[in-house]
Amino acid sequence: MAHVLAVANQKGGVAKTTSVASLGAALSELGRRVLLVDLDPQACLTFSLGLDPDTLELSVHDVLLGRLSAGIVITRTSDGMDLLPATIELAGCEAVLLSRTGREHALRLALAEVIDAYDFVLVDCPPSLGVLTINGLTAAAEVIVPLQCETLSHRGVGQLLDTVHDVQRLTNPGLGVRGVLPTLFDGRTAHCRAVLADVSARYDIAVLTPPIARSVRFAEAPGTGRSILSTARRSKGAEAYRAHARAIAEAVGAGPHDVEPHDVDPHNVDPRSTEPRNAEPVGAEPLEPVPLEAAPLEAVRGGQVPVGVNGARG
Repeated sequence: MAHVLAVANQKGGVAKTTSVASLGAALSELGRRVLLVDLDPQACLTFSLGLDPDTLELSVHDVLLGRLSAGIVITRTSDGMDLLPATIELAGCEAVLLSRTGREHALRLALAEVIDAYDFVLVDCPPSLGVLTINGLTAAAEVIVPLQCETLSHRGVGQLLDTVHDVQRLTNPGLGVRGVLPTLFDGRTAHCRAVLADVSARYDIAVLTPPIARSVRFAEAPGTGRSILSTARRSKGAEAYRAHARAIAEAVGAGPHDVEPHDVDPHNVDPRSTEPRNAEPVGAEPLEPVPLEAAPLEAVRGGQVPVGVNGARG
């Protein structure tokens, strides 16, 4: 049975979609069978992986409402993962689900018929704490919280963890929190470092390393319909996601040699390299989640750490 990971944060713009696409591609490189689920009505994951949401006739919306089985809607992507795509119709799905009994379990039940065909399922939750996000958390074994290291994103972590605790109590007692994944990270700024350390101390939550550094390569990748592991495969961002994928795969209990790699797809080879895209990643060692030392955010608010434009030291 697949290990289901939800990637959630109710604040938008914190690289949820980028993390799902990149982790999915990295796990696929390791030979894992991966399904990505786009639960965001904005359909950014669907678009980022080369599909046009405006032209899709079938989507996860139909699956959640019980109109179609997941197997009919799932489609293959160029990076080797399968995708349960979204369209703008998903925005209306939440209102329909609200009137249904067991609405929190719609995704879990929909995935039941295909879950044995995969090693990992990654769910891209919308930037909200509504029914769709609850569905993602109810279906998941673990949740990863992408965190842009700034004050507003920090504030949202506590709200999300409150929701996670409700889900653990009411709909999914087995849900675990894998940790906070620092994204859009700039270690040169005192504000970034203070926010990240305070999250670890305040919420007693693991901070997953290495942090994902801010890079224009992430912004460029969606325009090609591929992940950064294909468009900039030797970049620091790509290697960081490979490291996280290896840690996740090993934590679940199967090393990279326990599953045979997929056959190499000739359309799935980086045009700038003769190395197939699902070759063993270079320079990525498994890294376990580790907490950072506490450095209270109040130091920032109290003016002890002067903060200038965009968080730079003033």
